[in-house]
Amino acid sequence: MDMKDVDAIRETIKLAKAHESKTGHLGTILNREIPNLHNSIRLPQDNAVQALLDFVTRYIEHVPDFVEAISHVTNEAKVFEYAEVFLKIAKDYFLHPPEIVEGHFGMDALMDEAYLAHRLMEEINDRFISHCGTPLAPMDMTRSNLIVHHLIGEPFANELDQAVQYSVELCMSKEKVFEAEAFQQYLSEHRHKGWGKELQQWPCLATDLAISLDFSGSSEDMSDTASEPEGGTVH
Repeated sequence: MDMKDVDAIRETIKLAKAHESKTGHLGTILNREIPNLHNSIRLPQDNAVQALLDFVTRYIEHVPDFVEAISHVTNEAKVFEYAEVFLKIAKDYFLHPPEIVEGHFGMDALMDEAYLAHRLMEEINDRFISHCGTPLAPMDMTRSNLIVHHLIGEPFANELDQAVQYSVELCMSKEKVFEAEAFQQYLSEHRHKGWGKELQQWPCLATDLAISLDFSGSSEDMSDTASEPEGGTVH
């Protein structure tokens, strides 16, 4: 993949952040959504809107970071061709947004596009785990995706999930990737030794942010977008 595309995504984000600084557009939307958020989403008592805005900004900024990191890891292992198709779709969500996000602009639009990209990689990892017992890459955005799903709101977030499912099915219709010798070696290596080396350089949505999930007092199911991870690092 041409890394110029990653630079273009970062420039798109930079322009959207400048727009947000001038207009407060996404901040206004988030302020309106706070009363409707699932009761498992814990916000700070002070500056809740700013905390949400910081969270969403970092969520968006992690898309080009992840694309870059996955490209590096798979290139180093000489299996980039198997990840390239997924990375291209994630990139295109930003550079050529689907019609489904028309009418949104600035950071609002990028939140939708970042959700599409992160959910795509979540679904791809789930598919690889199902077939091979290990993910394509050591990332887990499940909790962050759950939070953003509820920030976007239903039914629109569900429509975005459906778009992701369509993309995944399209990509995975030819699953010969699982049969390739080089790719099997890549997966076997990480099944045995884990992802320690990669995790040292992997971008992570820091856990010290002011927003968290607490399911202990919730009777409602919040797992419409994805199941909760059973263990490991939660990003």
